[in-house]
Amino acid sequence: MSHDCTGNALTAGLPDASCTHPARAGSREWLGLAVLALPTLLLGLDATLLYLALPALAADLAPSSTQALWIMDIYGFMIAGLLITMGTLGDRIGRRKLLMIGGAAFGGASLLAACASSAEMLIFARAALGVAGATLMPSTLALISNMFSDARQRAQAIGIWATMFALGMAVGPLVGGVLLEHFGWGAAFLLALPVVALLLVCAPLLLPEYRSPHGGRFDLLSVAQSLAAILPSVYGLKDVAKHGLQSDALLSLSVGLVFSAMFIHRQRRLSVPFLDLSLFANRAFSAALVVLLTGLVAVGGAMLLATQYLQLVLGLSPLAAGMWMAPSALTMVVAGISAPLLARRIRPGFVVACALALSALGYLLLAQVHHVPGVGLVVGGFALIYLGLGTIAALGTELVVAAAPAEKAGAASAMSEMVQELGVALGVAVLGSLATTLYRGRIQEHIPSALPEDAAQAIGNGLWIAPSLMVHIPEQLLEQARTTFTFGLSVAATASALAILTLAILAALALRHVASIGE
Repeated sequence: MSHDCTGNALTAGLPDASCTHPARAGSREWLGLAVLALPTLLLGLDATLLYLALPALAADLAPSSTQALWIMDIYGFMIAGLLITMGTLGDRIGRRKLLMIGGAAFGGASLLAACASSAEMLIFARAALGVAGATLMPSTLALISNMFSDARQRAQAIGIWATMFALGMAVGPLVGGVLLEHFGWGAAFLLALPVVALLLVCAPLLLPEYRSPHGGRFDLLSVAQSLAAILPSVYGLKDVAKHGLQSDALLSLSVGLVFSAMFIHRQRRLSVPFLDLSLFANRAFSAALVVLLTGLVAVGGAMLLATQYLQLVLGLSPLAAGMWMAPSALTMVVAGISAPLLARRIRPGFVVACALALSALGYLLLAQVHHVPGVGLVVGGFALIYLGLGTIAALGTELVVAAAPAEKAGAASAMSEMVQELGVALGVAVLGSLATTLYRGRIQEHIPSALPEDAAQAIGNGLWIAPSLMVHIPEQLLEQARTTFTFGLSVAATASALAILTLAILAALALRHVASIGE
């Protein structure tokens, strides 16, 4: 990927001979990157921290199946809905300022979540965490584009940044398991408090401030239209995944499409648009967004189902389940750091395609747990899955950020983060709902009529509810429930493998024109 003097991608594919080489970052910038890694790791942790806590949370708060899904994915949906708004706001008022405001808000929302005494209160707290998280994510990534103007250094910095977020997602179950072993599930949210405190102290010392010199006024009508476009669309997709194409889902999707058209029409007319739609004309930008979205859909759903499989089917404790998932995360670290180095010699599209092909193999391994139960296939499968995740997170994000001019880095960063958060949330909704639908369709015929109504309803809704009423459920029925759950996991993993293999082919074709980083 060739860049101009400010580190932005040149559409012609050749460097400007009049440009001097961009200044290389020094120790202050790398220390600043370490500061930015703190909220990035925290946001990744918060996306998956509750995966292992769900059974304990269900026993304590007794949420319905619908409430449980909202507890899991309202965080990602709120982030996805507000990222563009917050990314553009950071460009206008200052990226460091927004980062610090968001950090303080994230700490307060985390404390509220830790003290939640009902499912409704926890859903509200998770939504507040999503709003605060939306201020953090684009600010961290956009500041990296300001701090690292050299193309190769910036790619490496983004690789480390993406690795920290993906690593947070990967070790979330382990951290959750450790805390559940010694404390209640609410303690998982208190992790944010020391991280936020450190961020607020170090940010003014090590991070530069940046705001767009041509930001113009903050267009509230565009904000309202973007929210009215994204949130109903997300809700409609979630409802389709859970209930199929019913009237409520169709109405939500229709409302989202109408406001999307209004938003696009307005952006094309504004002299200083809220979101620069010309970015989508860059093929690398658009293709990278598709890769990130699809890749995270598969990972988000598979991680939720796999962590539940380890606990509910194999009977592992939260700590043991988290420890078994942890070794796989090492491949993500390796991929996130090495992918930008490989992309200096090999075209990024081919690096991404090869990593995705290995991920598809990982999903196929995971799909075999229905025939070969145990932790071995889960660990081996996720090692390959995380290899692909680390690669697309690092290189996909670099392609998106490099396509944008410096004053639009916040908005471009927000687009990258929006598709990743939306991907994880949709993965939980789509693959989780697919597995749940298969489970419910197959378990009903095995529930005896003499079973107490509350136990029959619990085992029929999902295996994760059953342990709270285990005294009323015969062991033979529980074993059938475990087998049925495992079948749903295998089907979801197979679907993910096919989707990721198709994505690998598309990535190789759509990104083949992108030059190696630094050329």
